[in-house]
Amino acid sequence: MRTKLTKTSKTLRDLKGYQIVGNHSAVKTCLWLKKSLKDEGFCYKQKFYGISSHRCLQMTPALKCNLGCIHCWRPLGLLPEMREWDEPSFIVEESIKAQRRLLSGFFGTKGVNREKLKEAQEPNQVAISLIGEPTLYPRIDELVDEFNRRDMTTFLVTNGTNPRAVEKAEPYQLYISLTAYSEESHKTLNIPKGNLWDKIIESLKIMSEKDGRTVLRLTLIKGLNMKPEKFAQLIEKASPEFVEAKAYMHLGHSRYRLDRDAMPNHEEIKKFVEVLEKISDYRITDESPISRVVLLERR
Repeated sequence: MRTKLTKTSKTLRDLKGYQIVGNHSAVKTCLWLKKSLKDEGFCYKQKFYGISSHRCLQMTPALKCNLGCIHCWRPLGLLPEMREWDEPSFIVEESIKAQRRLLSGFFGTKGVNREKLKEAQEPNQVAISLIGEPTLYPRIDELVDEFNRRDMTTFLVTNGTNPRAVEKAEPYQLYISLTAYSEESHKTLNIPKGNLWDKIIESLKIMSEKDGRTVLRLTLIKGLNMKPEKFAQLIEKASPEFVEAKAYMHLGHSRYRLDRDAMPNHEEIKKFVEVLEKISDYRITDESPISRVVLLERR
């Protein structure tokens, strides 16, 4: 079955490198998958969590977002209100097909590890993030279950504004991504469409009650939110298994809103984390300088 290209999704053709799936989903191969296929490196998630970068499917079931974060490198406001949502099974099947189409050009590329390329045709890991807010797809829990049934590890990344979805979905690893540490900073940094800070706080509380693996990812912007003592309170509330402290990267559309010097270097991230380690129940366990990210784990 061919991927649908509806009137709605025709407006998305400017998303270069993306494969549009159905009415509101998309797939894109990331830099690290391409590097891994050439044995030139791998994603920090492989180093931290043991996934295989070359077998990771990066997708979103919702090409839309309810935040307008100043650090976001993706285009914003992609889709109007949806009246008809695609079936989870359709999204999963067509996303895998889309991944294979994106990989097809590598069969003629020099320097590609042929064994890895063969394995990449059958992804065993999915990162449900990519662009937009995935929990705006109203059947996100069913989508996660559909991927789980295929024996794929599922990483669901959310901004935490939909606590009911956080409660219902059971991914292998649940991420809540934070840039703000207070309602005031949330309004300044995330530019929400509505009053959503209370919902984020509720999602953090729900995270603390989840049985699966949980991660709180902090996107750090120099001069704006690098205040470890503020984030420590939210980390305590969420009680995740892991905390990722990651630098904002001066890429894409964020360059229209932030200067390059808003991007912390790795040493600045490490200094932030060293303070956080002293005032929280978390210890530093790993780092990836090239991605400017440091991992902490609950003691």
